[in-house]
Amino acid sequence: MRFIDPDAAALAPATLSDDELMEAQRSLSLAQRSLESVAALVAAEIARRSHRDLGYDGLAQRVGARTPERLVQVLSGASLPEARRLVRVGTIVETSAAEEPWLAPALGLDVGSIDAIRAGLGGPTRALTPQVLAAAAEQLAAEGATLPVDALARRAREVRDELDVESVGLHEQEMRDQEFLRFTPTATGMTRISGLLRPESAAVVVGAVDAITSPRRGGPRFVEEPDTKAPVDDRTIDQVMVDALVEIVAVATRAPSGKLFGQRKPSVRLLVTARDLAVGLGAAFIEGQTEAVSLATAERHLCSSGFTPLLFDRDGQGIDEGRDERFHTRRQRNLISARDGGCIGFDCDRPPSWSEVHHIVPWSEGGTTTVEDGVLLCRFHHMLVHNKGWCITRTGAEYFFVPPPSVDPSQTPIPATRRSAALRRLLSA
Repeated sequence: MRFIDPDAAALAPATLSDDELMEAQRSLSLAQRSLESVAALVAAEIARRSHRDLGYDGLAQRVGARTPERLVQVLSGASLPEARRLVRVGTIVETSAAEEPWLAPALGLDVGSIDAIRAGLGGPTRALTPQVLAAAAEQLAAEGATLPVDALARRAREVRDELDVESVGLHEQEMRDQEFLRFTPTATGMTRISGLLRPESAAVVVGAVDAITSPRRGGPRFVEEPDTKAPVDDRTIDQVMVDALVEIVAVATRAPSGKLFGQRKPSVRLLVTARDLAVGLGAAFIEGQTEAVSLATAERHLCSSGFTPLLFDRDGQGIDEGRDERFHTRRQRNLISARDGGCIGFDCDRPPSWSEVHHIVPWSEGGTTTVEDGVLLCRFHHMLVHNKGWCITRTGAEYFFVPPPSVDPSQTPIPATRRSAALRRLLSA
């Protein structure tokens, strides 16, 4: 692939065809990743020449920067976290042969991908030898050629959990130690909320907000012309979410126990295989979260909330009897959510709570309300199917997106995403 002139004026994006515009984006991204990899090596050398053992003779302090990361930030104009990442990954590349040889298969990737694989896989343990980690890094490096960095990071954590289920509990405790919530008053009178939530906590908080704002929160809000004198809701999505969180806390402080959330009570839905529970070894997954949780956490939730068994065949298809009704029942939706793990749109990360059940054969065209012919789609992908001429087909337990001729004249089917880590583990047992 050739590199193109990065000068926007010379490129004249408005004059490009659709294919040329997409090729320009690909080429620029490739050039950016290549330059970033070189920048990481330069940042690592700045850090080496600024080592603390050199004191004020070190490069950074000699020119007035307290740390090498600060110097990289000033020189590059990047944020401090980005400068730290450049130094960290550049140092990894320089020292990998001696200190982390298992990471060598991934070193040909860009900075973000290397960092995602290293952070996701972690280091060797009793169950994970350097040889096993090297094989995992090689697998992830191959997948990383086509995956966005965020998806690669999730995939690396999944691979780690699959290879070393004994460490899931330890990783869970590490995230518990990193968890925090902070309220910071600002000079404008506003209060900034910042924090990190482990998956278990995020499931509760996000589930509560979703109970008020779902299912139409995942895209722009269109305000219809009112047919009465009622005020128009002109809040943004972010403002709706803030109001939802404030409302939840306000109601919780004054309502009797058990009367907090009306008919739709936010809940934590846990996915775990019966085999893992029986043998006491494995991991569980909180629906809508990408991190595995320990079986101890799963058993605690099962003890307090009970459980509902959902049956799947060996192809991963939910088993039900089907219904001649327009809308899927709650049990059918539970099966579809557990099977799909969220929106099945390609490269989509919307969880089940942000998704709607779509009939792949329209009800108006004789479709039935069954688990087999129902899939989860977020608002964007749902509108893509209904409004943009796309359709979804099924072959056995596999689903495919078929683009309209205007997008792909050959209408080559695109495999849908299946994100349910719990179901993948069930089928591989």
